[in-house]
Amino acid sequence: MFKRSTIFLYGLLSYAVFFATFLYAIGFIGNIQIPDVVPRTLDGVPTRAFLPSLLIDLGLLALFALQHSVMARPAFKSWFTRLIPESAERSTYVLASSFALIALFYAWQPLGGMVWQVQDGVARGAIWGAYAFGWLLVLAATFLINHFDLFGLRQVWLQLLGRPYTNLPFGTPALYKLVRHPLYVGWLFVFWSTPVMTLSHLLFAVMTTGYILVAIQFEERDLIAHFGDQYRDYKARVPMLIPGRKRATDRRREVLRARP
Repeated sequence: MFKRSTIFLYGLLSYAVFFATFLYAIGFIGNIQIPDVVPRTLDGVPTRAFLPSLLIDLGLLALFALQHSVMARPAFKSWFTRLIPESAERSTYVLASSFALIALFYAWQPLGGMVWQVQDGVARGAIWGAYAFGWLLVLAATFLINHFDLFGLRQVWLQLLGRPYTNLPFGTPALYKLVRHPLYVGWLFVFWSTPVMTLSHLLFAVMTTGYILVAIQFEERDLIAHFGDQYRDYKARVPMLIPGRKRATDRRREVLRARP
């Protein structure tokens, strides 16, 4: 019982670290600087030369991308669960992801420079609305696919009760009927919705967007391996990120086929 309680407490701690990191990210990416709460943001005042700062930022982004992708692969999970209890694997992934983000928050080097700056009050309000919408979409998407399983709480709770873990069945609730990856759509809104686009923010947005597009390929390969034709059919019917795009493409193909 002590071991099960320890794993459960570890899962709670991992989730608490994630939640604090999630809240800090809202201020960090949105440049909502609050003394003693969010002291560092994406677009702070540059303190180093441009090239060293750029290399540091690229290294931090690469560290997060590698951790996030490698630890999510089935082969790594199979190896890793020989070292730690299987019920703690997801919590460990969440904790490691949080630490990678904390390192990015702490060591990020602002680059300065201005790409665009929106002055109009209505337009700025709309952009901030899109930023808030992105965060809400991210959160909503996690609950649609089981927030507590995604962040390891369901796993540690079941082991505390002495019940076996069962994989979640394949489903396409609500937003997942419109696009296959509403969670990533939310992140794209978060990364790009800013009234002041600096070189720092542009670097962050471009690199994280590139990571998302690559990560989707690996993720969908794993989903096909796990769910087989069920996911292949879903992939054929539902667009990846832009609602309605696949249907519009299919209509264009039908028109082209109908031409003599």
